[in-house]
Amino acid sequence: MNTLDAKRVLETALLCASQPLQVRELRQLFHDELGADTLKHLLESIQQDWQQRGLELVNVASGWRMQSRPEMRDFLDRLHPEKPPKYSRAAMETLAIIAYRQPVTRGDMEDIRGVTVNSLVIKQLEDRGWVEVIGHRETVGRPMLYATTRQFLDDLGLSSLDQLPALENPHNPLDALALLEENGGTLQLSLENAEQELEASEDQAHRPS
Repeated sequence: MNTLDAKRVLETALLCASQPLQVRELRQLFHDELGADTLKHLLESIQQDWQQRGLELVNVASGWRMQSRPEMRDFLDRLHPEKPPKYSRAAMETLAIIAYRQPVTRGDMEDIRGVTVNSLVIKQLEDRGWVEVIGHRETVGRPMLYATTRQFLDDLGLSSLDQLPALENPHNPLDALALLEENGGTLQLSLENAEQELEASEDQAHRPS
């Protein structure tokens, strides 16, 4: 099979796939006759071919996938105008702490945030597939250790945690996640909505009963 045909096969598989495909899976398209290095070279060539198009080929934590470019998002949202899921400020702060300080315990999160972390917040992040328990700290009570998942990286369009933006303020990792969203990440942070929810809850708490 020549290079052009091999690229056509790869493009078709990537465009039709519902999930990212790893190199070992892509090799199966060719009965493992193409080596990993050859496949990566072909994938990089495909990336170049699609540079001026609305789709791009990216390498995320779970493998390779075709996705729309960030600048196309405003247009695509017109087809599906429903709002993204809203996450509270507490949830996003907790997620940011886990992302930048992992592995962390619930106690670590509470020390950093200065308030109690509701177990429902962590469950919401687990249900979304962004965080998971990876073990226990060998101390009194053996608290669970939390870390982010491949799904978290995939939703951000990243292949590793090293690609998270650097923290200018180590005490406010939420700012870095917001920056990543502005730069084209696909994670729906909805920080403005979260802020409004926080203000509404505070107003409710201060209203006389």
